[in-house]
Amino acid sequence: MDPASQDINLNSPNKGLVVDNSDSLSDVPVEGAVGNVGNVANPLPPGLTEEEAEELRTELTKVEEEINTLRQVLSAKERHATELKRKLGLSPLNELKQNLTKSWQDVQTSNAYKKTQETLSQAGQKTSAAFTTVGTVLSKRLGDMRNSATFKSFEDKVGNLKYKVVGPRGNGETASSPTDTTPTQENPPF
Repeated sequence: MDPASQDINLNSPNKGLVVDNSDSLSDVPVEGAVGNVGNVANPLPPGLTEEEAEELRTELTKVEEEINTLRQVLSAKERHATELKRKLGLSPLNELKQNLTKSWQDVQTSNAYKKTQETLSQAGQKTSAAFTTVGTVLSKRLGDMRNSATFKSFEDKVGNLKYKVVGPRGNGETASSPTDTTPTQENPPF
């Protein structure tokens, strides 16, 4: 490593890096760039002298070199920033988390979010009140139905059917036959 080619300026984006200009992008053709003077495929535009064209070519070359230098500087700065973030423990995932947290806080403090939250809260309260009202009405209707003559008739018929099927022991009492020698069941069938 040649010490003359190493950039030692501490404010430089290339700090500690070997500057190698051999791989620059100057050999890459640029769209719209003017080639050799003697190139027949690119004749001079009307009203432009050979000297003006040469000046423009020289200026174009300088601008292209500046663009390449700026690309290299930007790339070095990006690498340096990445290295600093790595040393600080800032990973892309941590940055994303911080951005999402900040964005969520911004959303929560926005007027639209607050209005939406209030509206949904009111809607929830109204829905809860409606369900309470429906429950009260259903309870009342079921109570009315239980006291109706039709339900009482149905209840009596079910009671009579149970009495016929189970017999007098239907109230949890156990009855044993004289031929039954095993202990009686604790749980009746109904």
